[in-house]
Amino acid sequence: MAQLQPDFGPDFSKGLVPAIAQDAATGEVLMLAYMNEEAWKRTLETGEAHYWSRSRKELWHKGGTSGNVQKVLSIRLDCDSDTVLLKIEQIGGAACHTGRRSCFYREWDNGVVRECSPVVFDPRKVYGAQ
Repeated sequence: MAQLQPDFGPDFSKGLVPAIAQDAATGEVLMLAYMNEEAWKRTLETGEAHYWSRSRKELWHKGGTSGNVQKVLSIRLDCDSDTVLLKIEQIGGAACHTGRRSCFYREWDNGVVRECSPVVFDPRKVYGAQ
């Protein structure tokens, strides 16, 4: 059996690989984040998504603050092993820190931008004033 391990090599973005979170039931893409080797290992150990926060420069357990965790149901790697696809169950309904179901909540539709993902929670109540 082949080993499943992303290539965190020094040639790629300072040891980070893109990680796509996709709803396993619907196929909806909920978010894109980044993983380093530590986030990868924690994800495998816990069965819940962990990422590397580029802005905070720290490991981030998705839902650790909001309760909107991502239960990992399967993991795929692309052909170059430099992108991770997590098929997840989104617990709590919201993947986005804006309180929406998906981070991809703005849609271009014939020259008009519209919001296309529902607000699930008020981020000010969850994270405080920002």
